[in-house]
Amino acid sequence: MPAPDDSLASFAAVLAGELPGQWSSQYHPEHASTSADELTADVWDMDQVADALAEHPVDHCAVLSRDDGTRLFVMDRTGHEDGFLIAAMAPADLPAEAFRGIREPDGIAVDANPFRAAKHVTLRLLPRYDQALAQVRNNASRLPASRTHGEQRVVMTWSGKDIVTSKPGRDDIAQILTDHGFAFDAPRHLFVLSDGDTSQVAASVRAVGHRLSELGVGAVLLPRRPGRPALDTTPAQPPVAPAPYRTR
Repeated sequence: MPAPDDSLASFAAVLAGELPGQWSSQYHPEHASTSADELTADVWDMDQVADALAEHPVDHCAVLSRDDGTRLFVMDRTGHEDGFLIAAMAPADLPAEAFRGIREPDGIAVDANPFRAAKHVTLRLLPRYDQALAQVRNNASRLPASRTHGEQRVVMTWSGKDIVTSKPGRDDIAQILTDHGFAFDAPRHLFVLSDGDTSQVAASVRAVGHRLSELGVGAVLLPRRPGRPALDTTPAQPPVAPAPYRTR
């Protein structure tokens, strides 16, 4: 059961009961077998939720799951007295290239009333998710089998006040990073985006994500965590369409 004094856990539990269909709610870190990084990596958003994930570390959140596999991510709306951000999570069974050219079903901000929030999710977020998912599945059905494996993703992470990512093995990916403000740091073998105006940084990360998606490459921006090492460009798990922030 969620901690009784945690408003996010309680909000998510009530919200799950108000949405159409059969939903369950899991509060994290109560379910500590799954890290926050793993969850945020699947957030399918390139708007306000991606921005929030880029700006603030996530120490707790909730995931709502429907019996058909649909998942929603719920986090605090930092900087507001109350309210939450809710975003769809990308399906885990589709290749990165299937997300190419598909607009993310960006999340929504809601107040702390789960009954009103359920209406907004039902009327706004879920229809966008269903439309985007149908387009992604259609793309996936057209991909040759040889192109649905071994996908890449670029993993970006905070290092102090900078966003860093390991040097990719492809020149076209490196060029995209350079085009959007990343500079190559030869001693560290990293591309570095210096932390400046928050909105500018978020815009650069979003732009990188969209450009990479055109190449069938996922983009992931992990939450800000002190002392986190940069991660390599690796074979991807099916990505969140570019972001986030699994920035995907």
